[in-house]
Amino acid sequence: MGNDDRPLAGRVVLVTGAHGGYGRAVALACARAGATPVLLGRSARKLERVADAIEEAGSEASLYPLDLEGATPDDFAELAARVGERFARLDGLVHCAADFRGLTPLEHTDPAAFARSLHVDLTARWWLTQACLPLLRASGDGSLVFVIDAAPQAAPAYWGGYGIAQQGLEALVAMLAAETASTSLRVHALRPGPMRTPLRARAYAVDGDRLARDPAAFAQACVELLVPAAPDGIAS
Repeated sequence: MGNDDRPLAGRVVLVTGAHGGYGRAVALACARAGATPVLLGRSARKLERVADAIEEAGSEASLYPLDLEGATPDDFAELAARVGERFARLDGLVHCAADFRGLTPLEHTDPAAFARSLHVDLTARWWLTQACLPLLRASGDGSLVFVIDAAPQAAPAYWGGYGIAQQGLEALVAMLAAETASTSLRVHALRPGPMRTPLRARAYAVDGDRLARDPAAFAQACVELLVPAAPDGIAS
């Protein structure tokens, strides 16, 4: 294959929530584009299935089982150190992991569920990003992709901590992009369209959700954000 077929050849990309609906699709798309995906998720068994699918497609992946809910900043620092030791680089980080248990009025939301969603969907994303920033900067052309769900903004009622976290991510991306504007690091917010995933099924009746598409339909959009910038500095 030529460079056009494998635009991520030689690059290492960390994908969180890699055994989820969109995370799996992104990991597979990155592998097909030539990257080595580092698969992060709670379930080692599910990660192995994704790795098997990647191997069947002719590529390889590295597995890193980790539960974002209980992980500490030290855990993320260790993750970054291990990636650095194994690959000596990290070129992309894609945040697909999410926690959403279903639509519930704020008044009746379980406090623990509210805190869990805020942490997994916002705080843990930043802790991991912070730990990986040195590696991403060292890449010389690192790319950060925060996958953001646009649904809570379009119809804000009942999304709980998950919906609030999506708004927080918008602010986080804008702030980080502004603070790194003079560096080689590229910071992106990716808002894919409605997808047929277990997360969306908790908010919409599957039979009546005619807008949703297969997650693979939106995976290439993520790959394009991870492709190295053109020599003139304009993203290719």
